[in-house]
Amino acid sequence: MNGDIWIIAEHKANILTSGTLEAIVAGRLISNQLNTELSVVILGHGLSALSKSLSNAGADNVYILENPLLLQYTSDAYIAGLEPLIKTHQPSLILMPSACLGRDLAPKLAARLTTVYISDVSGIDIDNSEIIFTRPVYGSRLLSTIACRGEKPWIITLRPRAFEKTANTPKTVKIESNTVSLSPANIKTIIKGIEQTQKGLGLTEADIIISGGRGMKSAENFKILEELAKILGGVIGASGAAVDAGWMPHSAQVGQTGKVVSPKLYIACGISGAPQHLAGMSTSKCIVAINKDPEAPIFQWADYGIVGDVFEIVPMLIEALNTTT
Repeated sequence: MNGDIWIIAEHKANILTSGTLEAIVAGRLISNQLNTELSVVILGHGLSALSKSLSNAGADNVYILENPLLLQYTSDAYIAGLEPLIKTHQPSLILMPSACLGRDLAPKLAARLTTVYISDVSGIDIDNSEIIFTRPVYGSRLLSTIACRGEKPWIITLRPRAFEKTANTPKTVKIESNTVSLSPANIKTIIKGIEQTQKGLGLTEADIIISGGRGMKSAENFKILEELAKILGGVIGASGAAVDAGWMPHSAQVGQTGKVVSPKLYIACGISGAPQHLAGMSTSKCIVAINKDPEAPIFQWADYGIVGDVFEIVPMLIEALNTTT
């Protein structure tokens, strides 16, 4: 494969996101086997503080694209900044975290470049210099393996936590800074404001998620899950049924029409395990299910299952954890 492997970075407060660090791990896996270079592309404004820390990022090259209009993400501005750089350097593959920015930008960039787009990739293998991508389909009940042909760069988004972050050895990195020529006329979509709908870590960044379903019976009962989450240092999620009932906001929904998560620990409380919910959490590293129905489908996916009343089991867990801490 000719051409570098690129990562389009996401960053917050001059720090690369976890998803970006995971994408760098995936990119390094490919570049090492195909003997190509790995490059990270960072768009924004006032990035000098971030650029100083990039020697630890694990990349061979860093391209910094600066313009005040890149301070707030819009696909119009990002595509206008990326397209000339892509045509100049001609990467073969572009990876992005499957987070808010990547899910919006990747398909639009692929459409602009008339190239391949594959979403939510959870595995990458190299077979005789051919890259094979794996992604879950049909609500994560099947895994699809995909090889690409045709116009490059191929554009891929990576499922959160599918590729473990690793410590990178500091190395000499070539940093190229570019001032992007943009005008307000390039921006068709204007961001008027952003409202935070969830405090603390988001679902996709959390190591521990405690989710409640229809079995929680009311919004008031989610307080015991909040107490458990506080002790464990986790965040609260919810099934589609709990969100549809108005007990939790849509921002907390895990599933096919909500967030796709892969935490280290996922505790499902009063969740039956409908395919729509499993599609969003089945790749979690460890799944604990609490449900009074021993036939609930969630137990087929759980590493540990507790058959019992969630309103008895969760308080017992809280008491035991408080005793040991």
